[in-house]
Amino acid sequence: MRDLAALPKAHLHVHLESTIRPATLRDLADTNEVPYPPSPGKFSGFRDFADHNSLVRACLQTSDDFERVAREFCEDEAAQGTRYVEVTFTAAAHGERLGDLELPLTSVLKGLRQGPPELEWRVLLDHSRRKPLERAERTLRLALEHEEVIGLGMAGEERHSLAPFATIFERARDAGLHLVHHAGEDAGPASIREALGLGRTERLGHGIRVLEDPALVAEVRDRGIALEVCPTSNVTLGLVPTMAEHPLPRLVDAGLAVTLNTDVPSATRTTLTDEFATARATFGYDDTTLAALATNAVTASFAPEATKTALRREIADWLTKGASG
Repeated sequence: MRDLAALPKAHLHVHLESTIRPATLRDLADTNEVPYPPSPGKFSGFRDFADHNSLVRACLQTSDDFERVAREFCEDEAAQGTRYVEVTFTAAAHGERLGDLELPLTSVLKGLRQGPPELEWRVLLDHSRRKPLERAERTLRLALEHEEVIGLGMAGEERHSLAPFATIFERARDAGLHLVHHAGEDAGPASIREALGLGRTERLGHGIRVLEDPALVAEVRDRGIALEVCPTSNVTLGLVPTMAEHPLPRLVDAGLAVTLNTDVPSATRTTLTDEFATARATFGYDDTTLAALATNAVTASFAPEATKTALRREIADWLTKGASG
């Protein structure tokens, strides 16, 4: 079997605030004199995780804090073979919390620029469905001020409709930004249909519940809408009972454009390489299938075409070099 850490990878669904190294989080909590938020190991549901994540975010207080976690994120991604990443960041929420709308994103971009040169990156800004339109307006404004920010996405509990944000989506698209929403994670086909229609999403963040509607499966497949599947996150957040029961194989067998991602790696104690290893061990995927999943992510990314071409070639090279050790 080939070394999965050496497989060139694109990472499309990962939240920066959920990538902080445990030692760094402890250091930030101590320095900023806020409670240290230890992970419970497995959450009772999405709301439980969201409450935990609020404690994590509270540890980020200064420009240096944001810069540090962004720089370390890049180092950790490069170490596991990620060559291109679209990292999600909740910039406006942090800015409002700290009384300086620009500081968190400006500092994160500074930290990302300090990362290893072999890692190419872009930023997506997200907004919680249950938060007010005014914050979404601020998120859009921040995105338009920085060329490294390439898109917006809606996150959070899907029982909150996307409808209040329709004008934001229109303005974002008119400005050339991409739209990528969480859908089909903690709600079913209706949420996915809303994201595809009113939300104009170009990929589905998670999307695993598409299988509940065969007609929707066909539509998503025929439109080439990629799914950002995060197996370990789904199990850890209690959305799927066990890894063996995860719908990943059924999504692949349905001919959908499936990509593998971590979502919240610090909470799950996993890396993108681990996700590929789990798919190999749990579902018996051979290296050809794993290379196809990696290629799907490259194709579904918003990377420049030159980057996509180079990564596809490198993935093919990984596959033809033969098994190692």
